[in-house]
Amino acid sequence: MSYKWTALLTVLLASFMATINSSIILISLPAIFNGIHLYPMQPDAFQYLLWILMGYGLVTATILLSIGRLADIYGRVRLFRIGFFIFMIGSVMLYLTPGTGSTGAIELILFRFVQAVGGALTMANGPAIITDVFPSSERGKALGINTVALMSGQFIGLLLGGILVTYNWRYVFLVNIPFALIGTVWAYWKMEELSFKAKKTSVDILGNVFFIGGLTSLLVGITYGLMPYEHNGVMDAMGWNSPLVRITSAIGIVLLLAFPFVERRAENPMFRFEFFKIRAFAFSNLANFMAAIARGGIMFMLILLLQGIWLPLQGYSFEDTPLWAGIYMLPLTIGFIIMGPISGMLSDKYGPRWIATTGMALVAVVFIGLAMLPYNFDYWELGILIFLMGIGNGMFSSPNSSSIMNSVPAEDRGVASGMMSTLMNSAMVLSMGLFFTIVIVGLQGTFPNAIHESFTSFASTQTAPIMQNLADQISEISPTNALFSAFLGYNPMGTILNVMDSTVVASIPQSVVDTLTSNYWFPETLQQAFMPALRVSFIIGAILSAIAALLSAMRGQHYVHELHNEIESAMKGQSFVHAIPDKIDE
Repeated sequence: MSYKWTALLTVLLASFMATINSSIILISLPAIFNGIHLYPMQPDAFQYLLWILMGYGLVTATILLSIGRLADIYGRVRLFRIGFFIFMIGSVMLYLTPGTGSTGAIELILFRFVQAVGGALTMANGPAIITDVFPSSERGKALGINTVALMSGQFIGLLLGGILVTYNWRYVFLVNIPFALIGTVWAYWKMEELSFKAKKTSVDILGNVFFIGGLTSLLVGITYGLMPYEHNGVMDAMGWNSPLVRITSAIGIVLLLAFPFVERRAENPMFRFEFFKIRAFAFSNLANFMAAIARGGIMFMLILLLQGIWLPLQGYSFEDTPLWAGIYMLPLTIGFIIMGPISGMLSDKYGPRWIATTGMALVAVVFIGLAMLPYNFDYWELGILIFLMGIGNGMFSSPNSSSIMNSVPAEDRGVASGMMSTLMNSAMVLSMGLFFTIVIVGLQGTFPNAIHESFTSFASTQTAPIMQNLADQISEISPTNALFSAFLGYNPMGTILNVMDSTVVASIPQSVVDTLTSNYWFPETLQQAFMPALRVSFIIGAILSAIAALLSAMRGQHYVHELHNEIESAMKGQSFVHAIPDKIDE
């Protein structure tokens, strides 16, 4: 086997492992929370849920850039191997999690942080390794194949998660260990350090402090801003008024604003701002950033739509909705898998500009289609739309990554890959913050009124005071907790009634209790508040995708750094070799 395929196979294994880990966690959260005896209405449960979901991305976003720079100095393969090993250690720690309740949740979050460090080491170096070993005429194809591994891992993770949790929730962490072990052994045995190393220089300590400190502080502020906050005896659905959120967000913004000035004075900067003078690099990264904001939180919103509203109305029990939501999202994955390698190969031949631009334009149109869906849509409508979204994202992803990696010198591919991944992961966290805020604000404003209107239909002359009291109490419970009860596979109203005053619950007629805990009452009531906010999110997604398409079109024609340099050298020396016309065509 040619070494380039050996290296690609190893990177594919890392990509496959990482995305299995991502989707298997998402689908297994109900079983994990049950396993550590933590329930949705417990204090701080929503906080732990957010950190388990977003903590991995926060860690990777903050360290990817530093890893990319270190990889250019010390070798990409060396750090890639270490990443496999650390990921394996994190998976073992997660499998052995000893605690329960809040303690168990904190342990899971910390062990996920360890896993994230390993994932970041492989993520930052994978695209650079592929770019090192494949010629420019095949890089789009190779990166497209890597995209297939990424999306296939999501599909396999959903299936494995649904099967494994029926036996033991710990198995969802155990499944990562063989992949990580095989990857570690294979990487040490088969991979070679072929990268063009940058000269060994001092580490940009001040730049790391400003960047990691600023991004961490900002992302922590965003995360806690999504959590309920109590002040002066009043519970807000979100924490944007919290002093902690305001202080951490302000510190993060100040540090990040100061970061470019620090880097311009650094002798060996970690963030290469001069790369943004390269048109292909600058506009490809900006397009990638806007696309990641558009898609990051929206995918999660679609899952909430399926689990909280559509699937229960189709007769699925709340306990079964996590698995079925993953299955019903498969057209998105299929579209991505189909188009990822095809678009990569086409970009090798025709250049990435118009293929990637058309892909993002298609995604913008799909967002508009999603905004027009009713809450009780026919599945074929959603299936076609998300399949087309997968096609569009597949058309954009591979050519855009190839464009970024082709545009920089060989010795700087590690930092370029780190910059690309950092911007994308930061955008994904920002996206979760943006779209969660829109939906939660919408719920907080309209969900209590929807409850009161619904309860009016239950009230007779005798039960009117009881229904009014019950409606008042339910309205005071955070709609966020109710929504995430559905996400975790609990019947939301059953969960709410379990934590209410037993004397109040006992006074409710049994027919009303049966209606409240049915598959229909909560989704029908929730959709009145949820759907308008979701449509606003889809419209914003369409606007962001259209901006990404415009930025993609501005990247210019196909640009490959090493070919550009060869052609310039040949032109200066007036010595055109036979290969030059072919290189110009490329």
